[in-house]
Amino acid sequence: MKICKKFNVKFLINDDVFIAKKLNADGCHLGQKDMNITKARKLIGKKIIGVTCHNSVKLSKIAVKNKADYIALGAFNNSKTKKIKYRASINLLRKVKKITKTPVVAIGGINSSNYKNLLLNKANFLAISGYIWNNNKLKPIEAIKILK
Repeated sequence: MKICKKFNVKFLINDDVFIAKKLNADGCHLGQKDMNITKARKLIGKKIIGVTCHNSVKLSKIAVKNKADYIALGAFNNSKTKKIKYRASINLLRKVKKITKTPVVAIGGINSSNYKNLLLNKANFLAISGYIWNNNKLKPIEAIKILK
């Protein structure tokens, strides 16, 4: 949290609205098995709430209806960070972007060779973890510089 504040970056807590509230985080991210967004909104008010929608237009519509601040779609690629249960496609990204102006975060196996296609297809944000933190060839700073 201190690092995020230092660099003026939003600090979101994954899966736990109570911790987000206790820490006065900028918001939280909710998976489909976490607290529902309506209850979360009552607890943390106008803070950022994002919702995982996997590979589903239906879940995306529900998240938009419930006023999610962003929608997370994926996994778009194979990943070593998390076991992939749902596979999202560029076609799904395009469909969701047509039905909402709610920002979309692309997740799953994003690296220097596949990130541009997601951005070209209007993903608003990219969640990149393994490529930066578990990269056998590059240190985190080097990996990030390649993505700029």
